[in-house]
Amino acid sequence: MDTITSFILFLFLFSLLFWFVRVCQKANVVDWGHSWVNFLDGFLRLFTRTYHRFQYQPIPLPEKGAALLVSNHISGLDPLLMIAACKRPVRFLIAQEQYNRFGLNWVYKQVGCIPIQRGGRAQKPFRAALQALEQGEVVALFPEGAIHTKRKPVKRLKGGVAKLAGMSGTPVYPVTISGILIEGFTVLTLLIPNRARLTSYPTIACDELGYDKCMAKLTELLNKNL
Repeated sequence: MDTITSFILFLFLFSLLFWFVRVCQKANVVDWGHSWVNFLDGFLRLFTRTYHRFQYQPIPLPEKGAALLVSNHISGLDPLLMIAACKRPVRFLIAQEQYNRFGLNWVYKQVGCIPIQRGGRAQKPFRAALQALEQGEVVALFPEGAIHTKRKPVKRLKGGVAKLAGMSGTPVYPVTISGILIEGFTVLTLLIPNRARLTSYPTIACDELGYDKCMAKLTELLNKNL
């Protein structure tokens, strides 16, 4: 390859990269406080919309103030879809082993994910989530506790969401995710095109309903698409 050809190829690749960055910046909706995270936000929205044919109505979160976002959990694509459907930064409670995953830990830290150890003591992450709500942030979690691979009703959800909502007086915004071709996987689901769909439901005031009624309502809603 001669010098002129190499230079032309370099210009082409540079222009392509510049165009890609600009497109992602334009698609960015949420200010995460870091330019590179905002770039990822734009890329994520393009990726879910085009590659996974994501269909949704924006989750009706308030412009300001605390909100608890909850969803069923069927794949590793779920949190990306939830972020793409929000117009505010979202802090996820995620499993400790996922939080410590090599190459992704730095991203999770920057976007404010809260790690929680499966089967371990949950006081520290619970306090962190409660503090985030008291500061007016959006906290998201999956009450099933893990990816739910079987297409059958979930009989028992984790009660942390009702406790957080009750203690903080925060409204719960339930959503369900469907249209995932291969459920039960994390990375594989990202690679295979889907017809992803997110459905939002009316908010639930757990502080008014009480723990039992709140959990019963959440269980009913999160099982709607099963």
